[in-house]
Amino acid sequence: MVQQQALDRAFAALADETRRGILTRLGDGPATITELATPTGMTLTGIRKHVDVLETAGLVTTEKVGRVRQVQLGTERLDDAMAWISFYQRLWERRLDGLEVYFTLHPETTHGTKHDTEGTES
Repeated sequence: MVQQQALDRAFAALADETRRGILTRLGDGPATITELATPTGMTLTGIRKHVDVLETAGLVTTEKVGRVRQVQLGTERLDDAMAWISFYQRLWERRLDGLEVYFTLHPETTHGTKHDTEGTES
């Protein structure tokens, strides 16, 4: 249950384009809140809110260095999300491979799909 909640937070955080952009930028190395805000035109407060969501999801970590807050990738949750995606990717690949084998062995089952609907009007 705890892992599901962590995945939910990670995927919810990744659903936002601005937050994905922050992660992309952090892929080049750590950055300050100001460095993250500058190219977006967002306020420091706005970027900080996005960083807070990413930090709560475990996708980034922050550290106060002097007067600035340094942000860097926190890979643990990204690894969890990738493991979840990979599991379902393998599952669907196996199912689709099985379907391909079925249609190869039973070509008569493909009739009535594409060919019967060509030339008909809706």
